[in-house]
Amino acid sequence: MSKSLRNKILITLGFLFVYRVLAYVPVPGVNVDVIKEFFTSNSNNALGMFNMFSGNAAERLSIISLGIMPYITASIIMELLAATFPNLGRLKKERDGMQKYMQIIRYATIFITVIQAIGVSIGLSSMTGRTGELAIMIDQKLFMAIACASMLTGTMLLMWIGEQITQKGIGNGISLIIFAGIVSGIPRAIGGTIDLVNTGEMNFLVLLFIVLMILATVVFVIYVELGERRVPISYSRKVMMQNQNKRIMNYIPIKVNLSGVIPPIFASAILMFPATIFQASTNEYILKINDFLNPSGYFFHLLTFLLVVFFAYFYASIAFNSKDISENLKKQGGFIPGVRPGEHTSLYLNDVAGRLTFWGALYLGLISTIPWLLVKFAGVSFTFGGTSVLIVVSVALDTMRKIEAQIYMNKYQTLSAVGL
Repeated sequence: MSKSLRNKILITLGFLFVYRVLAYVPVPGVNVDVIKEFFTSNSNNALGMFNMFSGNAAERLSIISLGIMPYITASIIMELLAATFPNLGRLKKERDGMQKYMQIIRYATIFITVIQAIGVSIGLSSMTGRTGELAIMIDQKLFMAIACASMLTGTMLLMWIGEQITQKGIGNGISLIIFAGIVSGIPRAIGGTIDLVNTGEMNFLVLLFIVLMILATVVFVIYVELGERRVPISYSRKVMMQNQNKRIMNYIPIKVNLSGVIPPIFASAILMFPATIFQASTNEYILKINDFLNPSGYFFHLLTFLLVVFFAYFYASIAFNSKDISENLKKQGGFIPGVRPGEHTSLYLNDVAGRLTFWGALYLGLISTIPWLLVKFAGVSFTFGGTSVLIVVSVALDTMRKIEAQIYMNKYQTLSAVGL
């Protein structure tokens, strides 16, 4: 392993360690025992899922208890606006414009974080423990100001950590933060499941079935994530002679899942947003909305499926630009056998990508919901659900690919340095 790769891995692990330390830093003025008791009693609803994505930081009311979700929500809004307004879309493609685009996302993240922090503060003001202890131990208005400042600082720190990992470490920083949050809860989820078996609340055969189902899900996710359609490319003899000492790719790889792990993350962020705002409300209609958005209910998973499919198509249209590919191919003197260069190539690639996206979106939607249906009656943790397994496996695969790419790049640099 080269020194640069080792440094990148150490930087990534260091930032993830800081993230886990921040999860244990509570907001000043809160009674952590009351909060933990509340989340224990709500482990099977939207708050339980929110706690899982935050790496159990929510049950401690950590300064990062809102997690990276406000940033993801802001990114979703900006992506939708960029697809709707051409000027904003062009701003995103320009080098200087991209900096402005990211700055807008940061400001939107601040706004969303403050709104969620206020909602959490109001909810905590009426929360009490079993013995009548209050969740807030200081003046309510003072606590609201402290909570907003603390949670805003924590979310901005997470956003900065994610950007630093992406730039200086290995892998996508935001995805790795979510990955680390889910993985941190796995030991406790396993321990809780074993306790259920030891106390007789869960049959051993049910546990065996759950383990087999999780393994089958992991294998299926790996199989699909590595699947791709290779569109053959031919080059003119002149181009081949000019590049006889260089490797020219003779196919265009189009993945079955073009959107990666983004759709389930986006869907989870949207569905969990109301939970942090409305959970403490006593309004009858808002309570009904919360009941509908309960992760233990069928309606929640129907919405999850629909949102995952929508974002799969939406993000695939952004990630795969057939027009740019066809133009670059034409400039390089390449063409798809039987397809005319230019617009016809673009239409052909769009057709191939569209058919693959259909199966990729269906795969993401089913993998985000079917495992939940199977484990629903077993009463196990959200950590074993399809969305969490999909995120963990997909992020792990993506990080491994980037490590391999870094290893190969270092090998080529070494060979070129010695004149081979």
